[in-house]
Amino acid sequence: MSSDPVRVGVLSLHNSKETKAICNAVEDLGHEPVWLREENAAISVEDGDVSVEPAIDVIANRLLLSNTDQPAELLGLATTFERIRPMLNEPNAVLASIHKFATAATLADWNIRVPDALLALSNDRLNEGRERFGDVGVYKTAIGTHGGGTWKVDLTERVNPKVGNRQAFLQQLIDRDDEKHRDLRVYIVGDEIVGSMYRYAPEGDWRTNVALGGAVEDATEDMPKEAAETALYSADVMDLDYAGVDLVEGYDGWYVLEVNPTAGFKGLYEATGTSPAPHIARLAIERVGGQVDDDDVARIATKLDDSRPSCAPVPKPSPTEQPVIGYIEEVVVTGTSGSTQALGKSDTGATRTSIDTQLAAEIGAGPIKSMTRVKSGSVKGGKARPVVDLVIGIGGNQHTVTASVEDRGHMDYPLLLGRDILTDYRVDVRKRADTEEAERGEAGEILEEEE
Repeated sequence: MSSDPVRVGVLSLHNSKETKAICNAVEDLGHEPVWLREENAAISVEDGDVSVEPAIDVIANRLLLSNTDQPAELLGLATTFERIRPMLNEPNAVLASIHKFATAATLADWNIRVPDALLALSNDRLNEGRERFGDVGVYKTAIGTHGGGTWKVDLTERVNPKVGNRQAFLQQLIDRDDEKHRDLRVYIVGDEIVGSMYRYAPEGDWRTNVALGGAVEDATEDMPKEAAETALYSADVMDLDYAGVDLVEGYDGWYVLEVNPTAGFKGLYEATGTSPAPHIARLAIERVGGQVDDDDVARIATKLDDSRPSCAPVPKPSPTEQPVIGYIEEVVVTGTSGSTQALGKSDTGATRTSIDTQLAAEIGAGPIKSMTRVKSGSVKGGKARPVVDLVIGIGGNQHTVTASVEDRGHMDYPLLLGRDILTDYRVDVRKRADTEEAERGEAGEILEEEE
């Protein structure tokens, strides 16, 4: 084995706790991290010779394909790097894993227990098969992250085969009614379990994602043997070098829900006190013959160092301006049972997007996740409103937001677009999709979450 420092490229176009932690871990282990991103990365073919800039020996793939509008572009970029240098979490494995139905089909084919599911391209076929899941089931977009694009739905009502421009499918709800809803996240690097945690759904929700406020509990020492073996086998079947495997316990055993190739570290570290970053760094270094001290890995894993890495490129001002959204904008709004075009009013004073009750019912918005306390200049003390997930399309961009539902029948526009969407745009008050006079008498709202 070589004692020379290994140059580990971390391929990540975003600023995340995980990317920074892996870069810092590489350096703490005595090797050289390289953060591959827009400011510094290039591949050159000249006279038959291929070179990578900056120079690297191995790559840890941290591209987030699941929350981009153009996953094929990033997939092609990762594939280009992978053809030139060794890569952890190769693109083909990541593609199969981020597509939740492809994951389920692959695991089932290898005799790993997964919930029953149905993906159909036609509306009729999907709804013909929904009765076998009972009155309540899970409705998911095939690609999604942080719990977005996942609903628990009433299957006595019809559902759509697509949410916006993303394929959706039905899945059996696995639950133990006599216990608080939870799932198990097992983080695997190589062929070892780094740590595991139980995740509990927050009040008013059934999804356990830490990004949505789910609580965590260390499960590393007392994790059932069946769950541990299933998680390890699942990561191996999906051909991933590192992954977060999500399982849920039914009355007849453990089921695999997802195998996440870019699982976050925050919740696992909070629950277990262990960071996967140095374990991933070691795997990358050793993949190309580098040396790592096991004691150093154990020491570094006790801290989640997400400070700015020394290898972070200096960002350059982007000449690209934010897209413009009008004061009144025509959008496509999507729920679990349909999509429709509607006019939305941009309101930079509103924290959260809101939707009219009638429109919400028309597209199947819901189910209700929680209640939100709303303060308005016209309502002393505020009032509570239900909150639901929506997908809103604006000029080809898709936004999954948590919107409040209210009676807007006395107002001119069924949608109010809040800062949860407007932060990505510049608002031009002169631009409007209608020809009517500006809406009158609708004060901006300040939303406060109920404790």
